[in-house]
Amino acid sequence: MKTFNWATLGCGVIANELAQAMQSRGQKLYSVANRTHEKAVAFAEKYGIEKVYNSIDELFEDENVDIIYISTPHNTHISYLRKALKAKKHVLCEKSITLNSEELEEAIKLANENNVVLAEAMTIYHMPIYKALNEKIQSGDLGELRLLQMNFGSYKEYNMKNRFFNRNLAGGAMLDIGVYALSFVRWFMTSCPNEVLSQVKYAQTGVDEQASILLKNKEEEMASVILSLHAKQPKRGTIAFDKGYVEIFEYPRGQKAVITYTDDGHTETVSEGETKNSLLYEVEDMEQTVAGNADLMHLDFTRDVMKIMTDIRKEWGMTYPEEE
Repeated sequence: MKTFNWATLGCGVIANELAQAMQSRGQKLYSVANRTHEKAVAFAEKYGIEKVYNSIDELFEDENVDIIYISTPHNTHISYLRKALKAKKHVLCEKSITLNSEELEEAIKLANENNVVLAEAMTIYHMPIYKALNEKIQSGDLGELRLLQMNFGSYKEYNMKNRFFNRNLAGGAMLDIGVYALSFVRWFMTSCPNEVLSQVKYAQTGVDEQASILLKNKEEEMASVILSLHAKQPKRGTIAFDKGYVEIFEYPRGQKAVITYTDDGHTETVSEGETKNSLLYEVEDMEQTVAGNADLMHLDFTRDVMKIMTDIRKEWGMTYPEEE
């Protein structure tokens, strides 16, 4: 398979993990761009990256770039997606891929028009444990899916200037952690939920600090999701079937699940992949998709999840400055 030139737009935590993932396979990122040029230079020196752009626009103009990983704040994504996709670059974009469905549909249209791959960097779709669980489910050993229960709570200090609570940086639980929980739900549900109920508790800045969500699809599979940015919860997912239930902890980058069978209570442990390689799995699936070997990026699920989040926020009446 062809060796692709990857560029990172952004120099934060995820960009560092991306650079380390490339190193683990004996490669380096081709180039780096960042709003603050000095940070891009320091990042390049750290990882031996040869090319640093003086401006972000130079990245999109570089004909040698194949794939761009965007890891800037998510309210900036659509402006960069427009430029990258029009420049015929494949894009792997950090979650949440856009602010809302309208932006995502615009980006998908541009990707289709320019014949490039657009995908969200959602770890759940690429961790081997989820592919292994799908095989187990498809075998019929667990019977029909009935219920999913999802928890994701982190404790962030009430610093209303940080990105978690900052409305000008599209803060809030839904787009930051809710996207993981809803992506988990969508991965296992037979079809997209078409009935959704929710509650919200706001932070002082007007973003969603806490939320509870109930979902049901046409197959009458049901899910509950509890989110918080100011109350720690275990990152736990439970999937209940006729013949047993599955528990998975630290599910955004999970590597082990425990199945308990209903008839006699015996358990089975399924282990696949490693948490530390989560970015590597994304990179590999993206490259396979760009190469045309398989479509492994699940943009259809991303689309469904974004619609759920957009519809919920519309029901709440919660918007960001870019949407007003």
